[in-house]
Amino acid sequence: MKNENQSVGPSFGEAFRIWAKIGLLSFGGPAGQIAMMHRIVVDEKKWVSEPQFLHALNFCMLLPGPEAQQLATYIGWLLHRAKGGVAAGLLFILPGLAVILGLSTIYVLWRDVPLVDGVFFGLQAAVLAIVIEAVQRIAKRAIKTRFLLGVSALAFIGIYGLQIPFPLIVLGAALIGWLVGRSRPNWIVASAVKDDADVLPSVPPSWSRNLIVIAIFGLLWAGPLLWLFATLGGSHVFSQIGVFFSKMAVVTFGGAYAVLAYVGQQAVEVYGWLNAEEMLHGLGLAETTPGPLILVLTFVGYLAGFRLGGIDPLLGGLLGGVLATWVTFVPCFLWIFLGAPYIERIRHVRALSHALAAITAAVVGVILNLAIWFGLHVLFKRMESVSLGPLSWDVPVLSSLDPWMALLSAAAIIAVFRFHLGLAWLLGGAAVTGIAIRFIA
Repeated sequence: MKNENQSVGPSFGEAFRIWAKIGLLSFGGPAGQIAMMHRIVVDEKKWVSEPQFLHALNFCMLLPGPEAQQLATYIGWLLHRAKGGVAAGLLFILPGLAVILGLSTIYVLWRDVPLVDGVFFGLQAAVLAIVIEAVQRIAKRAIKTRFLLGVSALAFIGIYGLQIPFPLIVLGAALIGWLVGRSRPNWIVASAVKDDADVLPSVPPSWSRNLIVIAIFGLLWAGPLLWLFATLGGSHVFSQIGVFFSKMAVVTFGGAYAVLAYVGQQAVEVYGWLNAEEMLHGLGLAETTPGPLILVLTFVGYLAGFRLGGIDPLLGGLLGGVLATWVTFVPCFLWIFLGAPYIERIRHVRALSHALAAITAAVVGVILNLAIWFGLHVLFKRMESVSLGPLSWDVPVLSSLDPWMALLSAAAIIAVFRFHLGLAWLLGGAAVTGIAIRFIA
């Protein structure tokens, strides 16, 4: 049933142009991207109603992967089914992908130029402030009860002190939320979208349709991995990139900030694709580009391919970046196209809402770990490992503190929390200050 105020649905060509516009202007992280989509498709174009938009957002929050990109894909699917979802999802990614690949090339070629080095020096401080703000923002939204606070604390201890892999923390939190929700649902506050009959009709679920979707997107996802394993072997960097980022695509609940701690630790400490400082630089680059923040994984893949050896470095970087992006986002289309017909059923499953609430609480602890990890590597040049029973963690060597970075980071944090400086002004101001410091220090 159509709302009186809702106009006739757009043609595919009109929708294509709007999705291209959204893709080019999707700065500011998921909150800004979702707000912009709401303004355009609900307030201005009236292609979907407010309840429809909220139902879609609620569904996407249940899925692993970048919720803003999946929301665009889902709305595109609502309007024009498969071709609409593919167009909306790809146009949300491609502008940012092109920019991040270009910036990655500039980074590897001219990073040591004082001007460029100063930009990245300043961006590190801005990124630290942004991550700290993300901890506060997500905690206020996710931690509604003492139980959820305890889940968050356990997740932090697990990843920071026990080095439990992020996927296991997600699974453990989901299990705890499901079990506790059955007996003590009042311990978990799970938001629900108000029921409304004004929802676009969905295609009926069917096993034949599901098998077709799984076959198509499963082949697009697994095909390149199988080819890499068959031709290069499992120990090759490209094979490792494909497998590692495929795993990330399955467990990235809570947005990019949640998974970055795990990606940073694995990419830096296990695979050696880049160092902690470069990981921070990559996050700074991703913050300045349109599209989902998870495109920072493109930067990680680029550096891994650039340093591969036996191949032109720029070609290796391009292949590594595109491969990381491919295996990160193809699963997003699989989740949307497979789950879209079930949206009305899914949102009525309370057990699933309880599990999601616990996962979101655990994500707060994981992001706190990310903030501490980034902060230590930004401010101090040397770290020492400390152990206490099964716990182990890094502590900074105080004499290795970078005073200029400490001052710039403090200024960035004050700018964010006291003056609520916008993202563009924060990144631009930090970059300019970083250049000045590099030329006078």
